[in-house]
Amino acid sequence: MKSRVNHRVRTLVLISILLALIVVSLGAYTRLTHAGLGCPDWPGCYGLIDVPATAEQIVKAEQAFPERKVETHKAWNEMIHRYFAGALGLLILAIAVMSYRRRDQGTPLRLPMLILAVVIFQAALGMWTVTMKLMPIVVMGHLLGGFTTLSLLFLLYLRLADFRVPGGDFAIKKYGRYGLIGIVLLTAQIGLGGWTSSNYAALVCTELPICQSGWQEQLTFEDSFDLIPPEKDSYEFGHLSHASRVTIHVVHRLGAIVTGLYLFWLALMVFRKSQSAFFKNAAISLAFILSCQILLGISNIWFSLPLAVAVSHNVVAACLMLSLITLTYSLRRKL
Repeated sequence: MKSRVNHRVRTLVLISILLALIVVSLGAYTRLTHAGLGCPDWPGCYGLIDVPATAEQIVKAEQAFPERKVETHKAWNEMIHRYFAGALGLLILAIAVMSYRRRDQGTPLRLPMLILAVVIFQAALGMWTVTMKLMPIVVMGHLLGGFTTLSLLFLLYLRLADFRVPGGDFAIKKYGRYGLIGIVLLTAQIGLGGWTSSNYAALVCTELPICQSGWQEQLTFEDSFDLIPPEKDSYEFGHLSHASRVTIHVVHRLGAIVTGLYLFWLALMVFRKSQSAFFKNAAISLAFILSCQILLGISNIWFSLPLAVAVSHNVVAACLMLSLITLTYSLRRKL
């Protein structure tokens, strides 16, 4: 009976994970098409539940929000993201309710409630992204909130799985703590990516491996990482100096090097030390996704941030996190 109950919840969690990946993709697409303020209000769009379409609606919308001309394509990008995010929120609410009702049947409760709390806060961040006019710390927080929601859903999915890794490969169990360090490093790197994007610093370095010549002289940490920026009417298209953006971009690249080397080392150690096909495959998967992510990062620079590559860079980062969570969780909980 316990297994059957968990299977039902797990199916709903799996659907939520797939939807969360779509939401992360749409969030990246919205940000990269500069549609974060496509709707100047929240949760509707110019006071509507969809997007102003008729000439009359557009006139009324621009009268109500004279500071923001209606750009229909950007407004739709933003609203589609909100529709999917709202659907995800309802699914997570359903998971929390099911978990509460079946808490006496072996279904985890604390993790679903944590996910519900995170998604509520994530909705608030979505609102603040608009009301605070793309303030970088809020935009970065919204990105991390999306990744956190996805990661916690995936962790719940693993928790609901009734299996153990065959083979009793206890010699590699110690690498579980190194996996936790990897998760911290990867989370920091994703945060740096969000900070780079929200400060419009993705294209200030146009050469590899670090930046164009002279970047060392431009480094400045005076305001590059100030969480509370000077008050502006809008932070769209950035507010920092070129030198500050170079600093942010360089730190992101250095972080990528450190994180990449560490995760490659972790994958190699697990692959070499393990006798289990499960862990060998998990290590190969981690190394493969990491390689794809590095190639996408290089392509962003080489081809000047093409939209498809930039969105893929976000999505593969999410897949990399899920792969690392799978490896770490299995090392710590399934051996």
